[in-house]
Amino acid sequence: MTPPPDRGADGERPPGLRGDPPTREVHCAEAIAWMQARGVIAGAGVVTSLPDVSETGLALPAWRAWFLHAVGQVVHSVAEDGVAVFFQSDIKRDGRWIDKGALVVRAAEDTGAHVLLHKIVCRRQPGLLTYGRPGYTHLIAVSRARRCPDVLPIPDLILDPGRQPWVRAMGIRAAAHAVRFVREVAQASTIFDPFCGVGTVLAVANHLGINALGVDRSPKRCEKARALVVGAHEL
Repeated sequence: MTPPPDRGADGERPPGLRGDPPTREVHCAEAIAWMQARGVIAGAGVVTSLPDVSETGLALPAWRAWFLHAVGQVVHSVAEDGVAVFFQSDIKRDGRWIDKGALVVRAAEDTGAHVLLHKIVCRRQPGLLTYGRPGYTHLIAVSRARRCPDVLPIPDLILDPGRQPWVRAMGIRAAAHAVRFVREVAQASTIFDPFCGVGTVLAVANHLGINALGVDRSPKRCEKARALVVGAHEL
């Protein structure tokens, strides 16, 4: 089907035809402290991926406590009817499986939130053996007041996550699924990523005509996050 003349090949209306172009704001800061100082971000929904224990320099028990606290802080950064989407891969440490999906659900429920969707994103082709990190990632959306729509516009199994602009980045196509969900379900006018890395989520949000707000503690990653652009063919 040929898209309408005012839309691109992906069916999305180009930012320039929506009125004012979407904004992108990136802060170089420690995310938890920044969120605590900022409070609820009006009109925002979250799409993010919390850092792994290997990225924080914390011992596993301390990271686990930090992770649970961080999820709660992320949920509280949006209004009660807002939506937060988490993109998390499990890990193995000392012969133990760390299920980050379970940690997200537990922490979200402790804030009074509930799961709206839980999808799986393939990191590797299904059927292949993997070592270390598993070949899939959890994509989990939660909200304190929203209810799950009858029809979810995201496949249960996302086979192609798209290009990763950075080794730990969310795939561009997977990010687009999450951003569209937050936009359509929660009518978010801003996508907030408190652990934005090189800015994959922010660039996808801008391409889809939504304002983007990011935080990262690395000045180099913040610089990249302000500049990253994705193409329509990547979504």
